[in-house]
Amino acid sequence: MVDQVKRVVERDNTTVDSEGAVVREETQATSTKIDSKITVANVIWYIYGFVAILLALRFILKLFGANSANAFVSLVYSLSGVLSAPFDSIFGVARNATETVSSVFEPSILVAIAVYALVAWGIAKLLTLNEPKTTV
Repeated sequence: MVDQVKRVVERDNTTVDSEGAVVREETQATSTKIDSKITVANVIWYIYGFVAILLALRFILKLFGANSANAFVSLVYSLSGVLSAPFDSIFGVARNATETVSSVFEPSILVAIAVYALVAWGIAKLLTLNEPKTTV
């Protein structure tokens, strides 16, 4: 990711006071310019972080066979179900409504996390593609 543009101006003044002592005075001024493209790219990464956390929670809860009747587990499953749905049939994890499953390893959730990371990276990179490289 591209850093914010930061400009530092330093001034060094040396004078002699009335008693003949050398007085050294330093002044430093800092200004920072925040680019809106970088801000949007950061928002994209925060959204991806939220999606990845939801999917990771789903993966862990499924792996340990969490009770889907629990309110928190149900909330995580309902929110993350929409995000994992396009990837659910990749590896063919068996799901039977009448069968009680205690633990399920779903590699499709890990694929979903990776694909969403690539999409977030691509969008963020597209926004900051022609950013000038500045050195201070």
